[in-house]
Amino acid sequence: MSTTHRVVEDVRIRHLTDDDWDGIATLEADMYTDSALSEERSALESRGRASPSTCFVLECDGRIAGYALALPYPEFRYPDLARPEGSVHRSSNLHLHDLVIAEDLRGRGWAKRLLHRLTMTAAARSHDRISLIAVGGSEPFWSANGFKPHHELGLAKSYGANAVYMSRAV
Repeated sequence: MSTTHRVVEDVRIRHLTDDDWDGIATLEADMYTDSALSEERSALESRGRASPSTCFVLECDGRIAGYALALPYPEFRYPDLARPEGSVHRSSNLHLHDLVIAEDLRGRGWAKRLLHRLTMTAAARSHDRISLIAVGGSEPFWSANGFKPHHELGLAKSYGANAVYMSRAV
């Protein structure tokens, strides 16, 4: 039995640009539509506009194969999935709103690399914490990467029944 492996020729992490939103929206819909966590494209774009210097894409052979959207947000607060961002927050906390890797690249360490890039950027921009909401059973991944759960914090139902707010020091 032979197995065909896709050879990745060019992979890089870079800041997102306006040209990346089609790819980001497609990945986001693929990841979340079945779980009812998918957001409107305008909401996604508003989060990117709120802090372009803390949002990244994983580009693989010319296609968008992953992304991380992060923005300053007061600790223990989080974006409303049903609404675009109305304002930019000044906060020492950087909220990782979403991190998605294309299915064919999962399990290869790209999520950790995106998280590392985000953490280095957060430190350079004087953020002292990173928060996120673990959805879809991802709490073990985030715990393994140093995030601590805050189970006492009630979350909006739109994030799903098992969503957990988590944070860690930069």
